[in-house]
Order: sequence, then C-alpha cells, then structure tokens
Amino acid sequence: MGDAGVNLLCYDKFMTLWQAKIITLFPEIFPGPLGVSLVGRALAEHIWQLATYPLRDFAQGRHRTVDDTPFGGGAGMVLRPDVVDRAMVAATADAPNLTKIVLTPRGTPLTQAHIRAWAASAGLVILCGRFEGMDQRVIEHHHMSEISLGDFVLAGGEVAALAVIEACVRLLPGVMGDTASGVEESFEQGLLEYPHYTRPADWGGNSVPEILLSGHHEKIRAWRQAQSEEVTRLRRPDLWQKYKNT
Repeated sequence: MGDAGVNLLCYDKFMTLWQAKIITLFPEIFPGPLGVSLVGRALAEHIWQLATYPLRDFAQGRHRTVDDTPFGGGAGMVLRPDVVDRAMVAATADAPNLTKIVLTPRGTPLTQAHIRAWAASAGLVILCGRFEGMDQRVIEHHHMSEISLGDFVLAGGEVAALAVIEACVRLLPGVMGDTASGVEESFEQGLLEYPHYTRPADWGGNSVPEILLSGHHEKIRAWRQAQSEEVTRLRRPDLWQKYKNT
C-alpha cells in the first residue's frame, strides 16, 4: 500500500516506466491476469507500473457513498462527480500528462490504433464505470475519452480495463520476445491474421498445407497474405472495405 487511497502494485523511484492507473470500486480485481505470463513478468521487472485507486476511499460521510439517483428519473444509480473528481485528481497528481479514458458501452469502439498510440505514450488513467455510469460533467471536466470494447454491456469497466492494459503492455519494448509477432498479427496491417499450424504435420487425417512445408519463404509469405485477405473479406467486410480503399 502506498499513499492513502492508492494501491501500488509496482514501483520505480524514477517514475519513467509506462504507467496504468485504475480508478475502481473493486481494486481486488487487479492485477489478476495482468500478474501472469509476459505481462506479469514485465510488471515484476518494472517495465510498467500498475496502481489502483479505490473509489470508495474518495467518498465522504459515514457511509462513504459513491453514487446517487439520476436526475430526471430512471433505473439504476450514477457515480457522483465529486467522488470521481477527487479520485481523478489523486491519480493525475504526479502524472498530469497521462491519457485519461473511461470505459463505457457508449464510447468510441476500441481499435489497435488506440492501443499502439497508448503504448507509445507515458501511460493511462482508466476510470472503470459501474451501475448506470457516471455523471457526464466529470468526464468532460477531466477531458476523458469514452472508449467501448464492443457492442455489449458488462457489469463494470474492470474486465475491459484488464483487456486494454494487456493489449498495451505487450507492445512495450522488451515484453514480447519476437518483435515480429506484433507486426504480423491481426489488425496491424489492416487485415485479420492468417491461420497457424504446428506439429504434428498430420493430425487426425488432416495435413498441414503443403506450402508451409516447402521452405520457400516468398511463396509462404504470399500464401499467408492471401489467407489474411480471404479471412478478412469473409469475416470482417468492414475491415476489408477499409483495406481495399487504402
């Protein structure tokens, strides 16, 4: 535990590493899957820093209430702007230049372009929504970008925050062993990735495509490109149209 209201899960005294600061009602969710595999090793090696800001720590009063009923009526509760504001001020006090995002179904759809830009920045402050959302005034006051993982609704923003952070951290220098892995995967070239195969060469009567066993690298490259184009055309006509227009 660091300062009051902040759980530091990694610390570097020079504060130059990539930072992820999470404002949440459920800090116990973190690091969760971010503490294992490549991303977890990078956290342990201080390639990046994760800090949680428990939202209830910034509430006032005996009951430490963080939400209230919506003006105009309607179901559900709304996170109070004064509580969220105090958490945002604490999270940005030593890092005012971090990109601030709030995860909400009404946000701009997340893309790999977002991830690349954020991974190349100093880091993120992520506000995890709950209930019916948060007061719009605090979003606008702190110039937060509203981001959505897709056309579906979660109980809160924590699972989405885990996804965003993992996607960013894996692109940081030194995290992935083979830098080509990040270049050839889905979305990096505007296409979905080609299919992969490994040993055994014959499995259950199904053989690996012969071209992959040929050792002819240029023909393999061309085959993979054609496969990427075909799977994108069939599964994601929206991406295919963008690709054709570039």
